[in-house]
Amino acid sequence: MVRGKVRMRRIEDLAHRRVTFCKRREGLLKKARELSVLCDAEVGVIIFSSQGKLHELATNGNMQSLVKRYQGDVVESQMQNRALQSQVAEPGIFLVREEMDQLQQGLRSMYGGGAGDMTLDKLHTLEKSLELWICQMRSTKMLIMQQEIQFLENKVKEQNELMNMCSVFGGSPYSTHPVSNGNCFFSI
Repeated sequence: MVRGKVRMRRIEDLAHRRVTFCKRREGLLKKARELSVLCDAEVGVIIFSSQGKLHELATNGNMQSLVKRYQGDVVESQMQNRALQSQVAEPGIFLVREEMDQLQQGLRSMYGGGAGDMTLDKLHTLEKSLELWICQMRSTKMLIMQQEIQFLENKVKEQNELMNMCSVFGGSPYSTHPVSNGNCFFSI
C-alpha cells in the first residue's frame, strides 16, 4: 500500500489532529534519540501542544543544563561577533576621528585669528582635506544638476508630445496658442 502525499495545512478534525500530533511527536522524539546515539550528540527537543502541554527530550542530562549551555554559547558567539565588528570598524573610525580633529583644528585656527600654532605639514594636510571635500561637494552638485536637467528634459518631451498630439487632432478648443505644423513650442 502506497501512502499519498500529505498536504501541509491545519487538520480541521480535532480528534484526527490529536492523533496526528501524538504520532508525529513520537516520531520526532525517536529521531532525536537516534541522532543522539548514532552521532554521540547532545539533543534537546521542546514541544508545546495546542493545549499548552509541555513535551521535552534531553538526551544527555536534563533540559535545564542543555538550555544553559545553549545560552552560554549564544552569549559567547555574540561577544565574539561584537569584538570582530569592532576590530573591523576601528581603523575606519580612527581615520574619521583624525580627519575630524584636523578639520576642527583648522576651523579653530581660521576663526581664532590665524594659523599661528599650526605647522606647515598640518596646514598642507588641512588644505588637501578641504580640497577633497570641495571636490566631493562639486561632484554631488553636478550629479544633482544633471538629474534636474534630465527631469526638465523629460518634462519638455512630454509637453512637446502633448502639443504634437493636439496638432494631429486639430488643436484643443481650450488652447490659447495656435498650433503650427508640428513645431516645438518648448525647448531647452
